[in-house]
Amino acid sequence: MTENIDIANILFLDIETVSGKPEFESLSEDFQDLWKIKARQLSRTTEEEEEPDYAALYKGRAAIFAEFGKIVCISVGVVYRDKEDQRLKVRLKSFASENEKELLFEFSQMVFKFYNNPNKHGFCGHNAKEFDIPYICRRMVVHQLPLPTPFNISGKKPWETKHLLDTMEMWKFGDRKHYTSLKLLAAVLGFPSPKDDIDGSDVGRVYWEDKDLERLALYCEKDVLATVQLYLRYKYMPLLEEDQVVHVK
Repeated sequence: MTENIDIANILFLDIETVSGKPEFESLSEDFQDLWKIKARQLSRTTEEEEEPDYAALYKGRAAIFAEFGKIVCISVGVVYRDKEDQRLKVRLKSFASENEKELLFEFSQMVFKFYNNPNKHGFCGHNAKEFDIPYICRRMVVHQLPLPTPFNISGKKPWETKHLLDTMEMWKFGDRKHYTSLKLLAAVLGFPSPKDDIDGSDVGRVYWEDKDLERLALYCEKDVLATVQLYLRYKYMPLLEEDQVVHVK
């Protein structure tokens, strides 16, 4: 499927996540204890050894775990052919909200309506198989939202999940040893870097302190656009110019 799928049938996506609470002290007692267990695993310490800085680790790492974090933005990109000049264009849109259940519901309804056939539609992100897709699925279960058919992948065989495309996996060419960032691939393959404002370490601050969801949505959309450009590079297709990018509210 990855060789034959029309790029117009691929939904490109990226998510932004933050810690579930603004700081460690905001957690319930039960979740503080559970985070302490996770923090010791992260720092490779035991209860008998010097305790890690639970608060600092929570602030810096909780967002990457679906059990301790939450999604504040899902941005998507749809590539289409302009009817007048037949050039490819991409339409970018974000689902951003302080209410995670609400944004997940809106995102899933879009998938149910337009992208619910895994034999026809693909989903593409950078490290999406290891992070974005599992995170979305786990948080949907937390909120007891039904999974769209393409995301109902628990227990599926590799050949049953070919609709899930990962631009980081494509770059590995079978090499399993390391992570390659989108920013690095942008530099190597000659398209604009998605990082020109904030980076991942700033997301929690921008959300909890600045309360600037709009800024996070724009940041997320830039990652989606970079993923589209990377996919085009893999397919030996021309990059999109600025006038081929449409932002949808």
